[in-house]
Amino acid sequence: MMIKMTEAAINKLKEMLANENFNPRIDAEISGGCGISVKFSIVFDEPRRNDLCIEIEGIQIQIDRFTKRYLDEEMHIDYSEEQGFVVGENFASSACAILID
Repeated sequence: MMIKMTEAAINKLKEMLANENFNPRIDAEISGGCGISVKFSIVFDEPRRNDLCIEIEGIQIQIDRFTKRYLDEEMHIDYSEEQGFVVGENFASSACAILID
């Protein structure tokens, strides 16, 4: 799995970490009846036992096992003032990437 973050997302997470006591986490929200819809978001939370912890540009991001199984091989994270964090979309911009086994 590879996570790519745009510079805007990295900068906003670093800014938020200065004011938060918790680490950012990629969280999956599952909904649907006949089909499954998965929406990813960034939340600030305490680390959980068995979390996968990745570091990108000095930012430690938590991912629990439940969420990890829904992540694509390539996950994109962007940030804009209008939409906030957008997780899981493809963006045509330069990004930092990290490979997770």
